[in-house]
Amino acid sequence: MDEGRRNEEGLTDTLNRPLHDLRISVTDRCNFRCTYCMPKEVFGRDYQFLARGELLSFEEITRLARVFVQHGVEKVRLTGGEPTLRRDLPKLIEMLSRIDGLKDLTLTTNGSRLVEMAQSLRAAGLSRITVSLDSLDDTVFRAMNDVDFSVSRVLDGIDAASKAGLSPVKVNMVVKKGVNEHTVVAFARQFKGSGHIVRFIEYMDVGNSNGWRLDDVTPAAEIVAMIDRELPLEPADPRYRGEVANRWRYRDGSGEIGVIASVTRPFCGDCTRARLSADGNLYTCLFATKGHDFKWLLRGGKSDDEIAAFLRSVWSVRTDRYSELRSSQTPGLRKKPETSYIGG
Repeated sequence: MDEGRRNEEGLTDTLNRPLHDLRISVTDRCNFRCTYCMPKEVFGRDYQFLARGELLSFEEITRLARVFVQHGVEKVRLTGGEPTLRRDLPKLIEMLSRIDGLKDLTLTTNGSRLVEMAQSLRAAGLSRITVSLDSLDDTVFRAMNDVDFSVSRVLDGIDAASKAGLSPVKVNMVVKKGVNEHTVVAFARQFKGSGHIVRFIEYMDVGNSNGWRLDDVTPAAEIVAMIDRELPLEPADPRYRGEVANRWRYRDGSGEIGVIASVTRPFCGDCTRARLSADGNLYTCLFATKGHDFKWLLRGGKSDDEIAAFLRSVWSVRTDRYSELRSSQTPGLRKKPETSYIGG
């Protein structure tokens, strides 16, 4: 599609926020049981995940992504659950990579399958990759993923991704007070000068199952201060509108870190993201209480123009600003989709 026409059709919501980023969950399943995301007490052996027929097919995902790109989306990120569990994932990546006008195709993973998959993901057309790793302390990490998965295996996956050309790799660490905040500085030191970018994420009240409390949040300012005391930092400007991480660079020029402060410094005012669940529901906020069903349009014989009209009707009335309104009581007042279903 002609670039001018694509920009001309870009969408904005009630707060004049454009739609630039689409996160697509390809599965609600995961091989980890991280305590802040998919605790075993809820996601146990009897938990009912989506049936195969409920998942959007690769053709359906690609068709929707193409419509979204025609209306302003420039970046697509594949998520889950754990996206590498979706069978034949490189085929989907290859299909998405062919969409005219899509500038950035990325994936977020726990890194458990990167050693065997990194090369095929890159060959299929994946641009970059983000790996979730919540501590370099093996005991802490095994306790947090709750399936006894070792740090070394994730680090091997990061190395494999880098060698495959999926670099710089972004490495995300969710920081929870009393659990892993004491490992923050070691984490920063490990990746300093590596060319990879570490991002520290405040523990958020995503979903309904993780028992979130405001007292469990290690504020971004504390995270930066801990690192700065040993590895001096200075602020860096954002790269683009809607960038969720506050950037800091090392004063010696050996790289940068990012801090995502959804709780203490909300960025709702510049949020450009929509999230598509594995079964085709579109959420206009990570903390939305309901989605908008696009699957029925796909399977009901609707045209691309009709799908686009529905998208316009959804985004044009968007008012979401949950993080700006959050309080210590908020999480108990509304039921939100689980991260494994909506994607992070």
